[in-house]
Amino acid sequence: MARADKQAAVAEIAESFGDAAGAVLTEYRGLTVKQLQDLRRSLGENANYAVVKNTLAKIAAKDAGIEGFDELLTGPTAIAFITGDVVEAAKGLRDFAKANPTLVIKGGVLDGKALEPAEIAKLADLESREVLLGKLAGAMLASLSQAVYLLNAPLAQAARLAGALQAKAAEDPSILAGGAGTPVAAEEAAAEEAPAEEAAETAEAPADEAPAEEAAPSESAAPDDTAASDEGDTADA
Repeated sequence: MARADKQAAVAEIAESFGDAAGAVLTEYRGLTVKQLQDLRRSLGENANYAVVKNTLAKIAAKDAGIEGFDELLTGPTAIAFITGDVVEAAKGLRDFAKANPTLVIKGGVLDGKALEPAEIAKLADLESREVLLGKLAGAMLASLSQAVYLLNAPLAQAARLAGALQAKAAEDPSILAGGAGTPVAAEEAAAEEAPAEEAAETAEAPADEAPAEEAAPSESAAPDDTAASDEGDTADA
């Protein structure tokens, strides 16, 4: 490879490191061209799987500020530059390695931090971004539904109260007039009874006074009897 071509290759690898959210180093010894194509398809848009020369990859990693790759860059090396969902890319590599044991995951880097093969396996066990977003959306929808219910609860209670008041008013219209329902009718009945009692007292009063007036003439008759008696005594004399 000419010097210019090497420089171009280094620059391309370094740019891939810089644009990717993470990178996974693999050894593809024993894989066929068709298997490599299947691996690229399984990764889809989440990662770009590229075969690299170790010497050029070391220079490119250094230029990109990535450390800890020197000891991993041995044997036939291919790097999965993750440009999409990190978890989905890790899952794709893990699942392909299970089906094709000749693919060896040697390590990687994520956000500038070196990753061991075991850490990449744990990353693959996580839920994908889409699943997490779906759960988050579900939680937000549940919270929103609860908030709507809490806001509507006082309105529903007020509506039930208004309905009950309307039904009560239909049974007893005095509620709307006096605000107390049946007690208003009781007060009106008491007001009607009061004049009747006063009339009864007025009727009883003359009855009590009549005997007194009748008794007065009997008292005036007493002097007449006395006068008659005096006249009789005078005649006898």
